[in-house]
Amino acid sequence: MYTSELDLKKDLIWNVAGTVFLALFGAVYEIFSHEVYSYYMIYAFAIPLVLGVLPYSLLLIFRKYPGRAALNLWNSGIAALSVGCSFRGALDIYGTTNVLSTVYPVTGIALLAAGLFSRIVGSKQRANKNDGMSPKSFPD
Repeated sequence: MYTSELDLKKDLIWNVAGTVFLALFGAVYEIFSHEVYSYYMIYAFAIPLVLGVLPYSLLLIFRKYPGRAALNLWNSGIAALSVGCSFRGALDIYGTTNVLSTVYPVTGIALLAAGLFSRIVGSKQRANKNDGMSPKSFPD
């Protein structure tokens, strides 16, 4: 099943909201961090901006609607990377480390790759479905 323009717009709005939330969260967290800064926290907003808002805007402009599975995997990858950046930023500001901070980027990249793979496979299946002999292609 392929998504509609409305579904893609909803995902775009959620990514804009995530971008704004992470920018505000990072700003407030930095205010109360006693002048200890982390680039992970400062730039966490860039993940949903670059990986969510930009691609979804381009998909809407070019009227390309990927499958729901591809979008769900892609959104999950964005969420994993965003949470991982915020988590790593909080740990940096606190002055400690944790083994779990390495799990988020690996999981996020794997989910993004799975979403991209699903998008490619879905578009090839759609192309193959349209290449076949349909009843409309038979002469009258």
